[in-house]
Amino acid sequence: MSGRLIIAIISTLLEEAVLVGVVLWGLPQIGVEIPLPGLIILMLLWSGFSVFSYMMGTRALKREVVHDLPVPAGSTGKVVRRLAPDGMITIRNELWDARSVNQDIEVGKEVIVIGHDGLKLIVKQKNADDKATAG
Repeated sequence: MSGRLIIAIISTLLEEAVLVGVVLWGLPQIGVEIPLPGLIILMLLWSGFSVFSYMMGTRALKREVVHDLPVPAGSTGKVVRRLAPDGMITIRNELWDARSVNQDIEVGKEVIVIGHDGLKLIVKQKNADDKATAG
């Protein structure tokens, strides 16, 4: 067993213990009673959530580290939020923050990536004579 899994199990058990304490002792102090079947359902739901978040965290940790933007200069995209000059575009079904270099660009127009500033793509509107890679 990995150390991460052991920590996840221990933290889930501690969370379940706190849940039992709150339901059996804390809530009755303020006049709220939850029957035993309700407590069991709450504990099962919390356990399910813990397993789900552990699995999603494991998947995220196993992903390959991205060292550079996966969108090369010359890729084409489509405006989904007006660039005035900042907005959003979509390339290969991914949303990207973008900035237009010289003009406002309306929703639905095609753009070409000409560079980036951090994680923000720098784009210009695609003209009929522009050659670009499919994005």
